[in-house]
Amino acid sequence: MSEVTRADICAVAIAEAFRGDGERLCNPIGNLPLIGGRLAAATFEPHLALTDGFYTLLDPTGPEDVPPVGLSEEERLRHRTVGHWNPYREMFGLLWRGRRHVMMGATQIDRYGNQNIAAIGDWHRPKRQLLGFRGAPGNTINHTTSYWVPNHSPRVFVEAVDVVCGIGYDRAAELGPVAARFHEVRRVVSNLGVFDFEAVGADGVPTMRLRSVHPGVEVDEVLEATGFELVVADDLTETRAPTPEEMAQLERLDPKGLRHAEVPAP
Repeated sequence: MSEVTRADICAVAIAEAFRGDGERLCNPIGNLPLIGGRLAAATFEPHLALTDGFYTLLDPTGPEDVPPVGLSEEERLRHRTVGHWNPYREMFGLLWRGRRHVMMGATQIDRYGNQNIAAIGDWHRPKRQLLGFRGAPGNTINHTTSYWVPNHSPRVFVEAVDVVCGIGYDRAAELGPVAARFHEVRRVVSNLGVFDFEAVGADGVPTMRLRSVHPGVEVDEVLEATGFELVVADDLTETRAPTPEEMAQLERLDPKGLRHAEVPAP
């Protein structure tokens, strides 16, 4: 087995975010989330529904049928095993019933899980225009959402986001039962550690908690890189390394080494 890198650790942590999802649609966005989601499907969550990112749901019959990432169009069509045609108009049937788990990026995220990918600075005159809302409000109130942050810093983990795109626990509570029915911000994975929302703040609202640090990372390093007071789990652990089986799947699923470009060795 080749030497385990920080990128490999992050891929496994992302895969773990999908553990227990069963037949939900696994819909990660970005290279490492895609690699992690497909790693889960190829190992401990074989019933995850996978999308090719276009208009089909895949139906792999075994680990080797879970397609690699970074394929050309010709390779993508050759590798896919179509289980269901899923044009865009049908996607909302999955979205609105809580049967999807999306992992998105976050330009900013706060202690309650509010996410910003729209703009930096005042909404009326932003310093920087970003992607826009990109469906984040609907994602977070209709199904499980997790986040991937490749560069953990106080500029990303902030006291309050400039624009609320993804809805955090405080705002979901304010919106009431309709918004909170399927709301779940399950996990945040960064290049330093793994976070959940299993702590409850003094205001009675779930708040971000450090649940594990990646090998070679100190807790103080995470705290210094976070722009708000972070709860540290009493049973804090070290993020687990991939098993030999998972390492072999990582090499197969990411033949171009895209994960290493996203998370360089420290």
